Amino acid sequence: MERHDSSSDEEDDSHHLIEQNERKLPNPQSAFHIDDGDVDGYRPRQFHSLIRRRFSSFNLLSKKYLFAVSLPLLIIVLFFTTDLRGVFSNNFSVVPFDSLSDRLRESELRALYLLRQQHLGLLSLWNQSVPDSSPIPSNSTSNSNSTTNSSSSYSGSSFGTKQNSFVEDLKSAVLRQISLNKEIQQVLLAPHRSGNSTAAGFEYDAGDPSFDAFGIDRCRKVDQKFSERKTIEWKPDSKKYLFAICVSGQMSNHLICLEKHMFFAALLNRVLVIPSSKVDFSYNRVLDIDHINKCLGRKVVIPFEEFVEIKKNHVHIDRFICYFSLPQPCYVDDERVKKLKGLGISMGKLESAWEEDIKKPSKKTVEDVKSKFSSNDDVIAIGDVFYSDVEQEWVMQPGGPIAHKCKTLIEPSRLIMLTAQRFIQTFLGKDFISFHFRRHGFLKFCNAKQPSCFFPIPQAADCISRVVERANAPVIYLSTDAAESETNLLQSLVVLNGKVVPLVKRPARNSAEKWDALLYRHGLEGDSQVEAMLDKTICAMSSVFIGASGSTFTEDILRLRKDWGSASLCDEYLCQGEEPNFIADNE
Repeated sequence: MERHDSSSDEEDDSHHLIEQNERKLPNPQSAFHIDDGDVDGYRPRQFHSLIRRRFSSFNLLSKKYLFAVSLPLLIIVLFFTTDLRGVFSNNFSVVPFDSLSDRLRESELRALYLLRQQHLGLLSLWNQSVPDSSPIPSNSTSNSNSTTNSSSSYSGSSFGTKQNSFVEDLKSAVLRQISLNKEIQQVLLAPHRSGNSTAAGFEYDAGDPSFDAFGIDRCRKVDQKFSERKTIEWKPDSKKYLFAICVSGQMSNHLICLEKHMFFAALLNRVLVIPSSKVDFSYNRVLDIDHINKCLGRKVVIPFEEFVEIKKNHVHIDRFICYFSLPQPCYVDDERVKKLKGLGISMGKLESAWEEDIKKPSKKTVEDVKSKFSSNDDVIAIGDVFYSDVEQEWVMQPGGPIAHKCKTLIEPSRLIMLTAQRFIQTFLGKDFISFHFRRHGFLKFCNAKQPSCFFPIPQAADCISRVVERANAPVIYLSTDAAESETNLLQSLVVLNGKVVPLVKRPARNSAEKWDALLYRHGLEGDSQVEAMLDKTICAMSSVFIGASGSTFTEDILRLRKDWGSASLCDEYLCQGEEPNFIADNE
């Protein structure tokens, strides 16, 4: 490996000058040798005598000039090859040289690692570009710098779907290797930088090829193929109702539960009744319920308060047919039943449609649902269906399973959407990465899974930096419940090309800032559910999203991105394909 040490360069230059000077010295044998015979009327013997006399005087003069020229050159060589400070100083420490040597060694080892990664990336490219050939064997089992976008499924949708031609993917992969090669050069060059100066001839920024120059977007949007959706019509009987009940988890779980209830209501031709805020979340503060009706062109959902008016305060659930029988019927505990009765709701005995456990849900079909839950009763309930598995691929397709004229049915309210746009315009701009960094209570949850999904912050920072490099985004929006001790460390470690990439969080209320004025004027400021939905909306509008595996908050963001058409080929879970490099023991 060639080293560009400044001292060695100067020494080489000095030797080069001496060699040039030596080559200019006259050589009597080669320059003045003439064959025997007459030359312009001179006889050979006379001519040789004349030459010897003249050469003798010239040779004497040459030696004097040679000494005069060689002496300064010798001084120059000694100056550049001798540590004069060491000669005239009592301090003979060689620490600077050891330090430089250590830096060079560290840089070279890092460069070797990157070269190995590039080697593995090219092998991966070869094996995937020639499907009929036998894969080239490799000694490594992992490659964090994969040259192609892996197909990873998130709740039934794939962010790594290959949508473009092989040629474009090949260009992208080759340019990725060029980028990696540049990083190797920068690592090797790092020890030779001094202040703002750099070894001449080793800065390539001006002429480097870029992905933009070739018209290649490595983080292009995923073609969701909305035209190929499989949908059903939701045309409910205006006098038949399905009473939605969602119990498990936080708001994100409840939104998924509500979405599944809509599918059941469509299959059973019923109007869906949105739960009351007295027994559930205040959906009207985070969702535009009327938006759902507008998308279908008819009334398919109504709030609980409107349902009470229709029933003239005589609310009765005619049949309570439980989807889940375990761990308790309808996955509704006594406390929830008591709250429902407190609203003036009467109900019959809970009955189970089949034996179904939330811990081991079985796959069900449309025909299964229709056969078990169809009824002539006016009002029915089926309990919490968050864990249900009915036509999963159909339900989770972009835009959902129900035919409508909007991008998605369940989306943030108009006030939250506008506030998110104003925040992005104020702090982030068009191209930004969003990152859901789930930490609170996630350590125990993740370590109970195989593999764990809780990553040490330095490892997480390295994974994020790689996404930043691919996305070429200047800023990251951070949606997190982590403590400042964790986010501060993360901020210091997310670095690209020697520069820290800013992590932006929503700031506290400031009257001088007007991006959140709409929420303030409508009395929505400080509502934790509104703020959570605002975070989701900002993340869903980003160029690239990094999520937390196992989090329904992340899953709801992925649903919005998929439905809105903002999903990117670079979307992924944090450190996707890796395992934490350290895992604590269980209790």
